[in-house]
Amino acid sequence: MRTPRLRAAVALLLAAVAGCGIRPTEVVDAGEPIAGLTKGMRIYFASDTGLRGVSRPGLQVRNLDFALKLLFAGPNEAEQKSGLTNLVLLNGPYHAFATGNRVTLDAPDTYLSADDRLRNGQLVCSLARAQAVLHPTLRPDDIQVTLRPKGEPLGPYQCSYFLSS
Repeated sequence: MRTPRLRAAVALLLAAVAGCGIRPTEVVDAGEPIAGLTKGMRIYFASDTGLRGVSRPGLQVRNLDFALKLLFAGPNEAEQKSGLTNLVLLNGPYHAFATGNRVTLDAPDTYLSADDRLRNGQLVCSLARAQAVLHPTLRPDDIQVTLRPKGEPLGPYQCSYFLSS
């Protein structure tokens, strides 16, 4: 005959083997990430809702042209699945340079339109963030970016112009 202690131990063992009783669920969408100041390099990609910045942790930004190369590499697979894309393609030579809080992108063989908000925003916001990473005393919102494509110069712009609706 089993003792009450043995019965309790068997019941406890059976409960442990049976699991906790919580069934698995699908992925739950928690909405947009928290907005606010972040540190480190971010690249901005286009989505159906506007621009979205994505982190590129652990990368040492050496110059502004490096930030453009990160942008041209495009979103990774997970970012693509979440709807991000790169609209930026610069034809011919390009060079980005800065003096303090003023950044200039020379791309004399590329046509950019003032009406192309997402494409220009990707460039402006990615370059502003890179300049802030290179010079930590600057904030991305304090940086003015001028785009000098074929034709008329565009800007100077602040990233916040492209992030607002």
